[in-house]
Amino acid sequence: GIPMLHPSDAQIHSFRVMPDLPEALKPLEEIAHNLWWSWHPEAIKLFTRLDRELWEETNHNPVALLGRIGQDRLERFANDRSFLSALSEVHAAFVHHHERRSWFERVHEAACERSGDGTNGEPLRIAYFCAEFGLTECFQIYSGGLGCLAGDHLKSASELGVPLCGVGLLYRCGYFRQYLNAEGWQQERYPELDTGNLPVRRVLDEQGEQLRVHVTLPEREIAVGIWRCNVGRVPLYLLDTNMDENSPEDRDITRSLYGGDAEHRIKQEIVLGIGGMRALDVVGERPNVFHANEGHAAFLSLERIARNRAEHGASFEEAIQAGSASTVFTTHTPVPAGIDRFSPELVERYLGHELGRLGCDMDHLLGLGRANPFDENEFFSMAVLAIRTSRFSNGVSALHGEVSRDMWNNLWPGMPSHEVPIGHVTNGVHPRSWIAKVLAGMFDRYVSPEWELDPRDHSIWSKVQNIPNDELWDFRNAQRSQLITWARERVRHQLSSRGLGTSQIEKRVSLLDPDVLTIGFARRFATYKRGNLLLRDPQRLRALLNNIDGPVQILVAGKAHPADSPGKSLIRDIDRFAHEAGQRTPIFFLEDYDIDVARHLVQGCDVWLNNPRRGMEASGTSGMKGAMNGVINCSILDGWWDEAWNPRVGFAIGSGEEYQDSAMADEIEGNALYDLLERQIVPEFYARDETGTPTRWVERIKDCIAELTPAFSTGRMVADYAEQYYLEAWQLRKKLAGDNIQNAKELSDQIHRLREFWGGISIDSVRTDAGPTVSVRSAVNVTAEVTLGALRPDEVSVEVYHGSVTSVGELLHSATIQMQTTGGDEHEGRFTFEGAFSPSRSGHAGFAVRIMPRDERLEGTVVPGLILWHGHPIAERAKATSA
Repeated sequence: GIPMLHPSDAQIHSFRVMPDLPEALKPLEEIAHNLWWSWHPEAIKLFTRLDRELWEETNHNPVALLGRIGQDRLERFANDRSFLSALSEVHAAFVHHHERRSWFERVHEAACERSGDGTNGEPLRIAYFCAEFGLTECFQIYSGGLGCLAGDHLKSASELGVPLCGVGLLYRCGYFRQYLNAEGWQQERYPELDTGNLPVRRVLDEQGEQLRVHVTLPEREIAVGIWRCNVGRVPLYLLDTNMDENSPEDRDITRSLYGGDAEHRIKQEIVLGIGGMRALDVVGERPNVFHANEGHAAFLSLERIARNRAEHGASFEEAIQAGSASTVFTTHTPVPAGIDRFSPELVERYLGHELGRLGCDMDHLLGLGRANPFDENEFFSMAVLAIRTSRFSNGVSALHGEVSRDMWNNLWPGMPSHEVPIGHVTNGVHPRSWIAKVLAGMFDRYVSPEWELDPRDHSIWSKVQNIPNDELWDFRNAQRSQLITWARERVRHQLSSRGLGTSQIEKRVSLLDPDVLTIGFARRFATYKRGNLLLRDPQRLRALLNNIDGPVQILVAGKAHPADSPGKSLIRDIDRFAHEAGQRTPIFFLEDYDIDVARHLVQGCDVWLNNPRRGMEASGTSGMKGAMNGVINCSILDGWWDEAWNPRVGFAIGSGEEYQDSAMADEIEGNALYDLLERQIVPEFYARDETGTPTRWVERIKDCIAELTPAFSTGRMVADYAEQYYLEAWQLRKKLAGDNIQNAKELSDQIHRLREFWGGISIDSVRTDAGPTVSVRSAVNVTAEVTLGALRPDEVSVEVYHGSVTSVGELLHSATIQMQTTGGDEHEGRFTFEGAFSPSRSGHAGFAVRIMPRDERLEGTVVPGLILWHGHPIAERAKATSA
């Protein structure tokens, strides 16, 4: 018979069809393929002028727009003097962005220069790894806050000139698209991205073939294609396993974001970490500092260990010391359950083949990812791997830094939690990406035309007070009106898709009012974020919503993870409450939360609501976006708001209390939220002067913008990373990487020596001249007799750890002073150390003496387990709150 044929059986010859732009419009293509346009309204305006309807239809994608627009229309604009003039100005700004001398080049000139002494003379270059990047709505390779933060990080790095490149994954289907069914239950769709019409291009070799690297998986090697996306002057390299030579299973490794089981995740993270390191090589990047943004990228450290062994003949431990010196790890997770953990069997199956390159056995490899390296049943944690292989680690707010030090205290037995070497850099957001165009124009006029280019000059923001009250209030009214117009159309579409008739839809849509106080709540629907807290007292809520003198409307958006049924239930509860028969309920759930939805909400709402359980929100960034637009935050004192809040800039739900009983917390904080709305927020918003302006509210808006915009921008954040971590890591790498990483090898030997002889040291006695009472600021002298055995006095730091003492014997407000050797017997290994401190406050005070390793090459870290306390391990009970 005749064989059945199908087009999929044929050999497909593929090629990319490019838009045929008239010569005068050629700069449009260059601009379209660089996401610089996404934070420059003048560039966006060019594309909307070409075809506004097509701009909306392509989800604000200039590459797709240029590929679909009619040739006759292009020819018309090629002869439009007004358009060409605007294009010339935008292109000149684009070129200026790339060529101007940046903040980093001015302030840290030495880090930009090659000093000519080989490896150590390389200028700073950072590789920033993240599993997702939220750059713009048409490029759906992000899920939420982590991705938007990473995208904003790249944008600010470009503006500040921080020498950085990004590494991520190119997900064929991105994150899911959301809609609700007739019962209000979240549904997911996974449309494929059209990479040929996105601002991303294959990286090609000299023969025109896509560059590839290979990574090894069990019993096979897979090809990984490399793509490049330009974010201003920052290149972002994206990895893709959808290669012809891979099996269908392996082509799907990069199919979707955060999908699949643990085995799928470990494959993705091998591609990101190990494949990402190899990709940097083949594209010619030579970074010397590596930043793992969340634990998904931690396998990059394994590749660095293997390379240090191969290039320098280093042992496993020596290679760890050499690599960790220039690695930064940022954790965004406040609970261990939120971190990727893999079974020992899975790690052995997927990484067992690497043991030869790493120079260790499986127990040592698994130990890198275990809090207790000797617990054979403990799963392998990507966060623990990242911490153990990074000299620099940080949380993403001051409070999250504290939470992280407590959470990972067990990695440093005997160490007081406040001394655990995990710092913090509070997150920020990229102002130009999130601030409404009209308000940005006000900043240009009243603050400075270059208000976003100097992250350290916050003083200029006092000029926000010069904006006339009526101009600012007119702006806020216009933003709310635009939001409501947009929301009405979106709600019409949603309800129509659910089968409602026109009259039902219009009755519902009519509840949206452009003159009513509008509250926004938009975030991932995880249970700890308590998306239903406002629903605790339905009667009280309805009274708020329908108050004749001060009505309220609420816009809600957010996605629950596809496997999170409790999160989906929260969405359904809100939807049911909003559509309850016979009730007038101006609450609206806006489907398919993404960057575009977020931008409308943070620019148009009046109040931004956030009510997680305290300690569970690592940072939160949506409230920062609102604050920059004059949206007033009303939030639990958690994450960024714990350090940002004061009574001038917004409202706090509670006073930072923490509850053991979650039901009690919901009851207390739910009531506190209602009280705030009823007694403060609603009355203040509707208290108008003779011109119709709510003077007190506008004053609050000005304070909010002036104080929070500079403090919580990614400009400030990236500058903090540069000065607190990147430059420190670059300098430390220079110390340890030179002369065939000799210093790293010697440091590894020294740590081995310390571990070998640590058991032979002791604090034999401690004496003090302090009596039962001591005057404030008078000296307390301390003498310690110490046995060091085979160790020398210069190899250890004998310290007085002193502070206030609580009624249960815990040291608070502790600080340390280093004691000095005043005598001893080197032959016997016994020495006398002396030191003094002065109590700075009255009350019950005390001290303890401890010994720790001393070595300048240990900068930024503490060797786990190498700490000895006199008498008893007081640190295990010490809850010191400040150094």
